Amino acid sequence: MSVAVRVPTILRTYTKGEADVSVDVPDDATLADVVKALDAAYPGIGARVLDDTGEIRRFVNVYVNDDDVRFASGLQTPTPADTKVSIIPAVAGGC
Repeated sequence: MSVAVRVPTILRTYTKGEADVSVDVPDDATLADVVKALDAAYPGIGARVLDDTGEIRRFVNVYVNDDDVRFASGLQTPTPADTKVSIIPAVAGGC
């Protein structure tokens, strides 16, 4: 099964400039499987999404369809067929 992943501009150097990529995962895949497949297809991107402990980095937001995985099951969030995963770097700043 294939899962679509929306890649933010800052990580597109790993995907040769592609904003939308897809990865093949098992039918019962979780977000962890998607990140693993993404890193296999685009080496180095996994380390930008996950920290040294294997958790999603603090300033990276990941959505499965429209759901923030921090409020779902994190990396164990199911990614059924036709799932759209979005990786969005947190933005901070202001006056």
